[in-house]
Amino acid sequence: MTPTASTSLLDQPPCDYVDGRPLPLDASGSRIRSVDPADPEVVVYQADPAVEHVDLAVQAARRALPEWSGRSLEQRIEVLRRWQALTAERVDEIADLICLEMGKVRGECLFEANALGGKVDITLGPESISRVTDYTVPVNDSRDGHCRFKPHGVLAVVGPFNFPAHLPNGHWVPALLTGNTIVFKPSDKTPATGQLLAELMLRALSEAGAPAGVFNLVQGDGPVASELSGHHGVDGVLFTGSWPVGRRILEANLETPGRIIALELGGSNPAVVMPDAHLRQAVIECVRAAFATTGQRCTCTRRIIVHRDVADEFIPAFCRTASTLLVGPGNAPDPVFMGPLVTEDSAREAIDFQQGLVESGGSILVQATRLDRPGHFVTPGVVQVDRFTVEQDRECFGPIAQLAIVDDLDQAIEQANATRYGLAASLFSADPATFDRFFAEVRSGCINWNTGTAGASSKLPFGGLGHSGNHRPAGAFSVDYCAYPVANMVERGSDAAVPAGMQVLMDAPGA
Repeated sequence: MTPTASTSLLDQPPCDYVDGRPLPLDASGSRIRSVDPADPEVVVYQADPAVEHVDLAVQAARRALPEWSGRSLEQRIEVLRRWQALTAERVDEIADLICLEMGKVRGECLFEANALGGKVDITLGPESISRVTDYTVPVNDSRDGHCRFKPHGVLAVVGPFNFPAHLPNGHWVPALLTGNTIVFKPSDKTPATGQLLAELMLRALSEAGAPAGVFNLVQGDGPVASELSGHHGVDGVLFTGSWPVGRRILEANLETPGRIIALELGGSNPAVVMPDAHLRQAVIECVRAAFATTGQRCTCTRRIIVHRDVADEFIPAFCRTASTLLVGPGNAPDPVFMGPLVTEDSAREAIDFQQGLVESGGSILVQATRLDRPGHFVTPGVVQVDRFTVEQDRECFGPIAQLAIVDDLDQAIEQANATRYGLAASLFSADPATFDRFFAEVRSGCINWNTGTAGASSKLPFGGLGHSGNHRPAGAFSVDYCAYPVANMVERGSDAAVPAGMQVLMDAPGA
């Protein structure tokens, strides 16, 4: 394989960062390796992780905690504003590196890079920061009640590959605001992006005179993630990724119920198309949401449930539109809708998933195939099934959409709920009463009306139920899992009433 010049974007060769200092990794190793998904001969980043760095990073974060949490809110905001400015200065380079390492189209990468600074504005906005703002209430004539918020402490942020900048940033911006310190482990599929972000954050901290150990980076695969998420010195784990990994994190923390565990996991998201829907709108949004980011979003539409009265019109239009999607390198000069999947394993799993649906009785309407060129390219696939069941439901993180036909809203809601996941759902209908019922009965953390499941607003809460998460909404509500409220009762007077059955025996008043 041929190394790429992408490392010129980094301050250091492959390394971890602990206490503000780079700890080199063995670059001759390959346990962490990212390649360009559009041209796998190009190596983006390669090294062997060092599990022993986890303990050093946690210790550094613990040492920095008193000073960082003791700083004023304004001083912590200063760091976040500096972070915002630095990411804005490097927005094109961040986007280029995400495109090179993860493979999605550059327009999506640029949107993600710009979202880093946007998260700062949203977190500091009244809808978010007010959720962790101290307040006072009168208890009686001489006693006040105060609610004050405290940071959890050292938080582990374990990031995903599909949004390697935006999603971990969504954890650490509110975490730093509320006085926590961070140990960040990027996905082992996007380590270069993780190192670039860490270097920018360390620069922001340094320029504001903050302790170096506030933010630490450890690269690694499964063993490093396990060591970090179960470390005795960690006060919380903020994770975005798959349900199987989320389950292992929960299992590792069964004996630590006081540790905050915020999980944002996958989805098997349904979209329901009713007879009164605007069908052109429904086709566009269902195709977009099914195949955005080559199906590598947790909010992608996996299951489309179509009312029989419009099936003959909607399904062919959906399939024709899906067949027109342009597939190619994310940085191609011509417009491309879908880039490659992130790894060869991901591409193979998508094709195998399609074959499994056929073996279970499904009919291929649009066949997903590998492109005859280098890279992890898979074209969109559409498979019609008789019905959805919880027992057969599983998430395919790739460009495969399933379709089923129903006779009425009752069946549509039953089919939408035929999953262990509960992240996002959409209804396409002109009737407000239909949406009200859909909203009331569908189990999902995000429920959209006449727009697709993929694409959330950071100004709103974001999260799911069941295998999609543990009721820790991200987005504008992410500050909720970064601080905890502490009640204070404060007595202003000195004339405490003597309860019945008590005698106060003192030599003199005030003694």
